[in-house]
Amino acid sequence: MAFYQDPPSLGNQYDDDRVLRSYLARVLPREVAASITPSLREMGELSGGRLYRLQLADRENEPELTSWDAWGKRVDRVEVTQLWKEAARIACEHGVVATAYERAHGAFSRVHQFALAYLFDASSDVYTCPLAMTDGAARALLASDNRALIDRAVPRLTSRDPASAWTSGQWMTERTGGSDVGRSETVARPGPDGAYRLYGTKWFASAATSEMALALARPEGNPEGSRGLALFYVELAGEEGRREGVLLNRLKDKLGTRKVPTAEITLDGVLATPVAGLTNGVRAIAPMLNVTRTWNAIAAVAGMRRGLALARSYAQRRALFGATLAEKPLHMDTLAELQAEFEGAFHLTFRAIELLGREETGSLTESEAKLLRLMIPIAKLTTAKQAVSVLSEVLEAFGGAGYIEDTGLPRLLRDAQVLPIWEGTTNVLALDALRVILKDGSLDILAAEVARLLTGVVEPKLAEAETAASRAVSHARAWIKEMAATDRPGLEAGARRVAITLGRALSLALLVRHAAWAMDRERSRAALAAAIQFERNGVDCIRDHDPDTVETLAETTRQKPAT
Repeated sequence: MAFYQDPPSLGNQYDDDRVLRSYLARVLPREVAASITPSLREMGELSGGRLYRLQLADRENEPELTSWDAWGKRVDRVEVTQLWKEAARIACEHGVVATAYERAHGAFSRVHQFALAYLFDASSDVYTCPLAMTDGAARALLASDNRALIDRAVPRLTSRDPASAWTSGQWMTERTGGSDVGRSETVARPGPDGAYRLYGTKWFASAATSEMALALARPEGNPEGSRGLALFYVELAGEEGRREGVLLNRLKDKLGTRKVPTAEITLDGVLATPVAGLTNGVRAIAPMLNVTRTWNAIAAVAGMRRGLALARSYAQRRALFGATLAEKPLHMDTLAELQAEFEGAFHLTFRAIELLGREETGSLTESEAKLLRLMIPIAKLTTAKQAVSVLSEVLEAFGGAGYIEDTGLPRLLRDAQVLPIWEGTTNVLALDALRVILKDGSLDILAAEVARLLTGVVEPKLAEAETAASRAVSHARAWIKEMAATDRPGLEAGARRVAITLGRALSLALLVRHAAWAMDRERSRAALAAAIQFERNGVDCIRDHDPDTVETLAETTRQKPAT
């Protein structure tokens, strides 16, 4: 008989997730854990069941833009796929945004919310993108204290009713450059009635179907640079979905996240309301960026978890040379390395989420606030790079099947590649982290956090991991101090390696702390194995700066090609 390979399968993604369940058991009070478990189990069943099957069936479909109707009228109508329509309903009804704002469990509400998002993400084909911006917009509006806009928009952004819920876009990126928003060419002009209207082009608008957006624009007469920008609220829900004053030029043809209707848009007099005055718009949108960068890290962790779940299932089903892949030592050693990276990323991300929840409930200390400010860019950049690396290896674990589109596997890697780019590239965030370190002493606080996590851990097998985490942070502190005093260009050149080192050191310390707890309370050695393997994967990425080598290589970049 002909041979047919059984494909990998998924079960309930909450019940099957040792890492999530163990983490929640450690962090949450017992009554909170008992209260939220049914919602997580229900989301886990959807993610590994009906939603996952719809995702596979919807694989080839993409959003479509209709610019004109049959009679020549401009309509700019975007039709999303069936999966996205179902994902929107599920996310809304299950409170994937709302849970954070209902605060049924105080500071732990953020943990509950992001646990839902983590389970939901991998089967949604990045519907978490509009959810991230919706969450961020709600946070930014609340921080603005603009009562009229809060009353108008926040109840809709945080609603559980699909009939009335809104999502939000975020319009910052222009043709002049992504991260350098100070070069924005979008202008805000007041009309005779005093109302502002926006004129310009946004090169990258990720949520072309949202009912509102937050946009950066420069009020006429304001100075150049980022301080001259203001943050504006733009409401897009209009008659028949027509966005008056907003033209959708085209949908982006992207490497991945192809279900996301990302558009280039022209603003031609769209009505806009200042959110927090007519200057310092970047500062006003900062609360949104903190939230969306956290969502980015959750998407990275969720993608790694999904890839590994499928790879483990396949390893049990795929037989080669007389045994399954699950019985092949090299194959399982490879998956163990990837599992350790995932677990480190998981604990790093959820530690940032814990602090975010404490910040929003007013229970964050001053030192914790500085730690959170440093952790968000570090967690985002570290987990994003891990996701691309891990999911590349995951595809390889399937052999040729990992390269074939209708297995659904290549999408995992394509979608992961956006994570180091969206909401700040690795280099941009590394420089952001470096500025924070040089400004407020937050590196000392991070070092104290690592020391606190390692205090009281007596398991001999964790000794090398403890030492590696401590030494990496000490090396980073010493290196930054030396370079700041002697070689500022070299300090900037090493910012990425420093940030990744700090991210990995903190991840390892968190793994060690959790491993010690799991051995004591759960009699489990799985987290111990992850901590040991993570240390073996490498922690300290810092190296001495050689300006001659850097300049020589840079010169080859600057050379013009021969004609």
